Amino acid sequence: MINAERSPEKTHYICQTYVEKEAGRDGQGGLKIAKQLEYSTASEAQNRAEREALSEDCAGANAYMVSEDPNRTNWTKRAYLGVLKNNSGTLGLATVRCAGTNW
Repeated sequence: MINAERSPEKTHYICQTYVEKEAGRDGQGGLKIAKQLEYSTASEAQNRAEREALSEDCAGANAYMVSEDPNRTNWTKRAYLGVLKNNSGTLGLATVRCAGTNW
C-alpha cells in the first residue's frame, strides 16, 4: 500500500537587511546583505524590517515569506511582505507578491 499523505508545506518568514557596498574597480557601488533573520510570524519579520530600516547604517530592509514543500527540491511560493528603503530618512513600504515554482 502506498502512503498518499503529503507533508505540509513549511513557511519561513524572513527579514533581510542591506548595507551599502563600496565601489569596486569598475566604480560601481551597490548593496550587500547585512543580516538575514528568520521569524515565526509575518508580523514579526515585518516589524523587524521596519525597525532595521530606520537604523542609520541600514541602506534598506525587506520582509518576505517562502514556502517549502518537503517533497520537492525547490521553493513553492514566495511573497514579499514589505520592502522598506532608508533614503535620507524616508521610509517607503510596498507589498509585492510573487508565485513560482523555481525559487
